[in-house]
Amino acid sequence: MIEMRLADVAAATGGRLHRASGDERVTAVEFDSRAIGPGGLFVALPGERVDGHAYAAAAMAAGAAGVLAGREVDAPAVIAAPAARQAGTYLDESDRDGSGAAVLGALAALAGHVVRALPATTVVGVTGSSGKTSTKDLLAAVLAPLGPTVAPPGSFNNELGLPWTALRAGTGTRHLVLEFSARGVGHIARLAAVVPPRIGVVLNVGRAHVGEFGSVEAIARAKGELVEALPADGAAVLNADDPLVAAMAGRAAARLVTFGRADARVRAEDVRLDGGRARFTLVTPAGPAPVALRLVGEHHVGNALAAAAVALELGGTPEGIAAALSAAEPASKWRMEVTDRADGLTVVNDAYNSNPESMRAALNALAALGEGTRRTWAVLGTMAEQGDDTAAAHAEIAALARRLGIDRLVAVGTADYPGARRTTDVDEAVELLRTEAGPGDVVLVKASRAAGLERVAEGLLRAPGPVPR
Repeated sequence: MIEMRLADVAAATGGRLHRASGDERVTAVEFDSRAIGPGGLFVALPGERVDGHAYAAAAMAAGAAGVLAGREVDAPAVIAAPAARQAGTYLDESDRDGSGAAVLGALAALAGHVVRALPATTVVGVTGSSGKTSTKDLLAAVLAPLGPTVAPPGSFNNELGLPWTALRAGTGTRHLVLEFSARGVGHIARLAAVVPPRIGVVLNVGRAHVGEFGSVEAIARAKGELVEALPADGAAVLNADDPLVAAMAGRAAARLVTFGRADARVRAEDVRLDGGRARFTLVTPAGPAPVALRLVGEHHVGNALAAAAVALELGGTPEGIAAALSAAEPASKWRMEVTDRADGLTVVNDAYNSNPESMRAALNALAALGEGTRRTWAVLGTMAEQGDDTAAAHAEIAALARRLGIDRLVAVGTADYPGARRTTDVDEAVELLRTEAGPGDVVLVKASRAAGLERVAEGLLRAPGPVPR
C-alpha cells in the first residue's frame, strides 16, 4: 500500500477525523484485528456474531495508526459518511445500523483512490461460475516473472475482499489481479466501478448460485458486466469454448482475446493426462510451448489458457509462460489438495465450494487419479444455492459418478445423491472411511462451503502421517 496520513484517508473517503491529529501514518489496511501491526488501519465491520467496533482498542494496542469506523470509537479514527445499503451485500443481515455499509463504501473509495494513484499498475479482473480462484493463482504464477504482482490469498472477491486486495498494491506493483464474484445482477458492475480493470477474464457461465440469480441467463448478464467495464484500450479475454461467454464479445469496447481447446487465439493441443495432471501444447500467435501442469484435473487446462492469454498481453513469451504454468503449485486451500497418507491412501480435499460444473470437474479428476486400477470414493455434501434445481443437480452428479465408474459414492448430511450411501454427519463419514477405505484408495471430498466437509479430509489425514504432493 502507498503510505498515507489519516487525514488523507478521510479526504479520500469523505469521512471525518475523530480523536486524531490527521498526521498518523497508515501503511496497511486490515479488517482482522489479529492481523494489525504498526501503521495498520483497522477496518471495523459488524458481523453476525461480533462487531469490529468492539476491537478498536485491541487494534490500537497492536500498533494501529487508526480505525476506519461507521460510528465513533475510543480511538483515533476516520468516521465513514453514511452510505445507502446495497441489496445483496454480505452485510445485509448483520448491518442493522448501517455502519457496515458506510465502512464498505469508505473502503471502496479508498481502494479506488490508491489504484488511481498507481498508473503503472495493470488491473486484471477474473470472473466465472467456477475456477476463479485457481485461475487467479495461475495468473499470479505467470505474471510474477514479468513484474511485482499482487493477487488475493484465497477467495477475497466480494465488497470487502476486493478493495482489501487492491489496497495491498503499492508504487512498485506492476500487476494487480482481482477476483470478481456476484450474487446478483449489478454486483460485478459495482465492484468494477470501485477498481476498474484494464484486462478482464471470463472463464465460464454455469449454475453456481442459480437459486439466487433465478436463471443461467441472469448469471451470464452478471458475468458480462466485467466485459462492459473494460476500457477501449483494454482486453476482454473470453472462453471460446463456452457459448454464453463467447457471446459477450458483443458487449465489449475492448479488444477481444479468445482462449480454448479449439478455435481460439490461445489454445491447447495434444491434451493428455498423466496421473490426473494435464499435459498439453500451448499454442499462441507467438509460437507453441509444452506445458505439464502440477494441478490435478483436466479442467485446469482452461484455467491455464486464460492465464497464458493474459500473460501474453502483458509481455510474456510462450516459453516463459509455459515454464511458469508447469511450475505452479496449488496455492489456495481446500481446492483439489492432494495428499498421500503414509499407508498409500490418497485424499483429495476439494471442499471449499461446489456447484454442478465444479463437481463434474472434480469427479472427472477423481476418475483420472484412479486410472482404473485404484478404488475411488466420492464423499459429497450438498450443492447449495441451486434453488428448484437442487434435486435434479444432485441426481445428475450421481449419474455421472456411475458413468465414470466411481466405486463408492457417499452422501454426507442432508445431501441427497440417488444411490449413495448415506451418512448423517462428518463424524459418521470419517468413521465409515476409516473403517472401509484403505491403502491404494483415492478419496475425493467435495461440497459447498457451508457443509464443512474439509473436516472429513482432515479426519482421514490425522493418522498415519500425510505426505503432501
